[in-house]
Amino acid sequence: MTINWILERVEESGSTNEDLLKRWREGQLWEPVARKALKQTAGRGRMGRTWVSQDNQALTFSAAYPFNKSIAQLSGLSLACGLAVIKGISSATNITEHQLETMGLGLKWPNDVLLHQKKLAGLLIEGGQTNADQPTWIVIGIGVNLRSFDAIKNGLDQEIAGLDQLGGSVPIDADVLWLAILKELAEVIQKFERESFNSFKEEWNKWDLFKNQLCSIYQDKKMLHEGIERGVDELGYLLLESNGQIQKIVSGDVSLRKLT
Repeated sequence: MTINWILERVEESGSTNEDLLKRWREGQLWEPVARKALKQTAGRGRMGRTWVSQDNQALTFSAAYPFNKSIAQLSGLSLACGLAVIKGISSATNITEHQLETMGLGLKWPNDVLLHQKKLAGLLIEGGQTNADQPTWIVIGIGVNLRSFDAIKNGLDQEIAGLDQLGGSVPIDADVLWLAILKELAEVIQKFERESFNSFKEEWNKWDLFKNQLCSIYQDKKMLHEGIERGVDELGYLLLESNGQIQKIVSGDVSLRKLT
């Protein structure tokens, strides 16, 4: 069984996440829906970062789904969705996952897909329950850069990568990529519904680009922790080893950085 997404495509949106969240708050979400904007003018990332996109430069969309789990039971969902993005890229480009890995594609905890250590894609997950006997509506926002940093500037405070850097002779079609990611996202969601993040942990750790590297955790430009990054646990918490002790870092307004 797969998810039958209601597909919406609009020329422009401030934020596709906010579009769907507004419907949820107003009780206007009934079925899984995916909304794609050719141009997004006020997209949001983690910690208030902006994600502005233009047509043919980035794929930006949001998918809303009603989970039969509480918010507490959805720990690690954003990490699992990162795997769906990788699998969707593999499908849309006809490049195997192994080849993508050797090209430098991988994951950065908690919500980024990197290529050559530069941001290729990001995720933002929002939503909740209106009351205990209702589903937990989650809106999964995904942005994937189709073109590289030299070709676009989208308001990010960091260098970015684009799918054009994978070396294909034919430009990536945004609609093909959208549908490929949605297919993989549906499989991840349904598996998560049946199980938990623990069933994705091993695969996520395989794609972790920072694993076994000396890293730091920052919040509001202040370093909170420093140590060796040891992947994630069964709840998606980051494991940081320092002085022989393991600290568990919960996703929030913190950022992970590799120390050089």
